[in-house]
Amino acid sequence: MTLIKSISGIRGTIGGRPGEGLSPLDVVKFSAAYATWALGRKKEGPVTLVVGRDARLSGPMVSSLVISTLSGMGCHVVDIGMATTPTTEIAVTEEKADGGIILTASHNPKQWNALKLLNERGEFLSAAEGEKILAIAAAEDFTFAGVDDLGTVTQKEYTSRHIELVKGLALVNLKAIKEAGFTVAVDGVNSVGGIALPQLLRELGVARVVEINCEPTGRFAHNPEPLAEHLTGTCKIIRESSVDVGFVTDPDVDRLAIINEDGSLFNEEYTLVACADYVLRHTPGNTVSNLSSSRALRDVTLRHGGSYAAAAVGEVNVVRTMKETRAVIGGEGNGGIIYPASHYGRDALVGVALFLSHLALSQLKCSELRRTYPDYFTSKNKIELTPGIDTERLLEEIKTCYKKEKITDIDGVKIDFPESWVHLRKSNTEPIIRIYAEARSTGEADQLARKMMDQIRTLAGI
Repeated sequence: MTLIKSISGIRGTIGGRPGEGLSPLDVVKFSAAYATWALGRKKEGPVTLVVGRDARLSGPMVSSLVISTLSGMGCHVVDIGMATTPTTEIAVTEEKADGGIILTASHNPKQWNALKLLNERGEFLSAAEGEKILAIAAAEDFTFAGVDDLGTVTQKEYTSRHIELVKGLALVNLKAIKEAGFTVAVDGVNSVGGIALPQLLRELGVARVVEINCEPTGRFAHNPEPLAEHLTGTCKIIRESSVDVGFVTDPDVDRLAIINEDGSLFNEEYTLVACADYVLRHTPGNTVSNLSSSRALRDVTLRHGGSYAAAAVGEVNVVRTMKETRAVIGGEGNGGIIYPASHYGRDALVGVALFLSHLALSQLKCSELRRTYPDYFTSKNKIELTPGIDTERLLEEIKTCYKKEKITDIDGVKIDFPESWVHLRKSNTEPIIRIYAEARSTGEADQLARKMMDQIRTLAGI
């Protein structure tokens, strides 16, 4: 069993002893700690919190615990049921709530779940705020409300409202999408993407929607992380179904992968690149992505006369840098689109609408559009950590080995070579070191990643 407590929330496998897995007692404790934090920030009046969840099997159980705990702390709860992560973020601001909790373990397998914590802006908490909640939970420093002060629970549906807001974005060209007569496939990995995306596509004016794994059962049809090795079956269906483009999301729909009409991958890194290209054509400005994202975004941004900045990995870090640089679009290379004209959160629904507008106006096939962008190839790998490994010392040794190269260490270690780069970082949510490498060919990227992994294993003695 695994339980990971971090500033971004609490994540773990369902079951086990308290403190070892994500047990009901752990869910209650961290929900109460979050409620205590929210109550402490409100000078007067009641505290209202939004709760949404993805479709994973443990969702109903975890949701009932969270909602009951929050109301037991005296907070009013708006329960939006099964909803995407960006939908929950939007619901917080639409309700003028004081925060929210998203119940999702994102791309993790079905045995995982998590509490992701939001502030009153529908954005993830800062590191300092997260530390406060962890401290409250560790001390069990919370007091439940008396019977006359219990919070209320209201149930609402927010997917429709989210879709309306996406349709209303200035750069979403409904006329062009409808006139294109698109046939679009969507793989919702048996989670909430199977609810939201088909509805969105039809309301955008897509002529025909091919639904793949769109029953929100929580029994993921394949590994839920939308990587190439997990999408072979989906690619085959798309190749045989005469569609113009395919979209794949992770279980909570903050990441978007695109599949070309011929069943080849658009490349997850290029979801942001393509959407940024479209946005920058109409609203010139700056962009931001994290250190592990492709150089292609930088190239496209410079081509449009803007400036590019890299942030530490993590949505909260990207958002902070976007605000500092007044970026018009940003996100993460894993298919995360953050479009401030909508809200400061990764949103696959926004990504779909912007991409289809771009594709329609380009009058190109999806694969042809992909070929208009500079070619970089990424290799994504990970090494399981074993007890006793000093990760920080290991990364310092790597820095020493490559001290003659350009090194960025705001988040792990990134080494920039003239025609390639490699980024090593300890995951905040899993007991692993992630190794990202990018080069001008797949072979070169894989070779660079393997070299670095071998070097790590040698230094670590594993």
